[in-house]
Formats: sequence, C-alpha cells, structure tokens
Amino acid sequence: MNLSQIKILHIDSNHPLLWEQLEQAGFQNEADFTSSKQEVEAKIENYHGIVIRSRFKIDKTFLDKATNLQFIARVGAGLESIDCDYATAKGIHLIAAPEGNANAVGEHAIGMLLSLFNNLNKANNEVKSGQWKREANRGHELEGKTIGIIGYGNMGKSFAKKLRGFDVAVLCHDILPNLGDANATQVSLAELQERADVLSLHTPWTPETDKMIDSDFINKFKKPFWLINTARGNSVVTADLVDGLKSGKILGAGLDVLEYEKLSFETLFEGEKPAAFEYLLQAENVLLTPHIAGWTFESHQKLAQTIVDKICKIYINKKG
Repeated sequence: MNLSQIKILHIDSNHPLLWEQLEQAGFQNEADFTSSKQEVEAKIENYHGIVIRSRFKIDKTFLDKATNLQFIARVGAGLESIDCDYATAKGIHLIAAPEGNANAVGEHAIGMLLSLFNNLNKANNEVKSGQWKREANRGHELEGKTIGIIGYGNMGKSFAKKLRGFDVAVLCHDILPNLGDANATQVSLAELQERADVLSLHTPWTPETDKMIDSDFINKFKKPFWLINTARGNSVVTADLVDGLKSGKILGAGLDVLEYEKLSFETLFEGEKPAAFEYLLQAENVLLTPHIAGWTFESHQKLAQTIVDKICKIYINKKG
C-alpha cells in the first residue's frame, strides 16, 4: 500500500502544519470536527489512521468498528482516552507526543512555583484594587529548598532541567528504576516525603496515579510543602488537598489541572460547584490555570511536528 492509499481522519483541529506535511508526504487527509462518536464509528472502517486530541474516548466499541485502522495519533502527551491494551492487541500503532510540550510544561511549573513563593498573583490583585500590603506579601526564596518530582519522564525532566539555575536540591521518584540524572537524584517515595519542601507532579493518569494524592499521602510528608500539579487532575483528591491547605500541611498549590475537568479538557463540569472547589476559588495561596501548561504557541507547533514525524516513520519502516 503506497501512501496515497492511506486515509487519515482528523477529528480535532491542530496546527495546520500537521495536515500540510501529511498531505505533502502523500497521505489522504479528511476532517470531521463535529460528528458524534457514533457517527464517526459508522465510517471509521474507511480509514487507516486517526488523529485525535481528546474529543471522545477510543474504546473497544470504536476499535471493533475500525477494521482497517493502522494507527491512532494523539496530539498530546497522554493516551488515557484510548483503550491502549485492546488497540495494541489489534496491531494498531499508538502515537503520542510528550516531547512536544515538555518544555512548555516545565516553564509553566517554574512560573507557578515562583508566583506562589512570592505571592505574585495575590499582590498583583491587591495593588490593582488599591491595597499596598508589603508585610502581608513577604515571600519565600527557592534557595536551599528541596524539590520533589514524581514522574520523571519528559515533563519531569524538563522541570528539573529548569531548576538548575536555582540553588536547590532536586529529588525524583518514578515507577521505573535508574532514571536519575545530573538534574535530579532518584529516591524512594518515602525519602521524597521525608525531605521535600515542594512536590511537583509529572505523572500520566493511570490506575496507580488515580487519586494518588489523598490525605494519607499528604500526611506522610515530614514538612509542610507546596504542591504543583501540571499533570492530571484526577491524581489529586481535591477535598483532601483542601484539608491539607486548611491545616497548613500544604502551604500553597499551583493547579493547572483539576479533578473536575471533562475528558476533553475543554470545559469543567456543569452544575453546582463542590465545596472543595469553591474553597480553591477563594484561597489566596492557590493558583489556578485552565490546563494550559503545555498549551503554548510553540508547543502547538512542536506537538504537530512530532506527530507528523512519527506517522511518517511508521510507513518508512514498513517500506524498509
């Protein structure tokens, strides 16, 4: 099968270079950004590849109808919206692009950390409302602190690299062994909880990380600590986080992701806000952003380029 016979369905909009370069390589592109999951399922047998972000879940029902599918490419870091085991069993290539937004996530985590330490968001709001509170906004310095990173893949490594400019100790913990490098020392979870002043999450959403940050986890930290989460909202039990903030065990939180996000990440839940979420909205030591850590202009392009390169590599290897 030559590339002109490979039909790719794009069900989410992405950087135009993705479409353009696939077309230049010889693939057939088709777009459908509006049909329901059921409508896409009805025609997916006509396609050899699908390019997604997070519009809907690629489950067994979908995969059973995708009888000619050769690859699924997700323009992002995680594959949790795909039944990966079932797809792999069917011989479907799974493509993601964690390299594409790792730098953006690392920079965002640094920004959140510095803002929390120096009360930048709070102080800015106060000055703009006519208040000049110097003592109330006395900050903390990163120098001499210990930063703990859980999840030492592309994102965690990016964050650690950016911390090299600060006089800090950096620890990392991961389910895989021997990932430590010049930027972070790999330790057990117990040692990280013993030593860390800051915890930054860079884990995918898996059964192991779901609701991982709960009261038990938080209370195992020896010192009060700051929490940064640019990974997945479902890894943190918001009610337990709020308890930690109220007790002073958690000194502040920078959250780019929330437990309440819909699977698409495009919107929050609808309806009455839980009490824990209301607390986050009011808390001065909580910084919230709408899942944008990896959402820069540069990463938009890098993600698309990474996906193009990986799709092309599949078919170049097949030819070889």
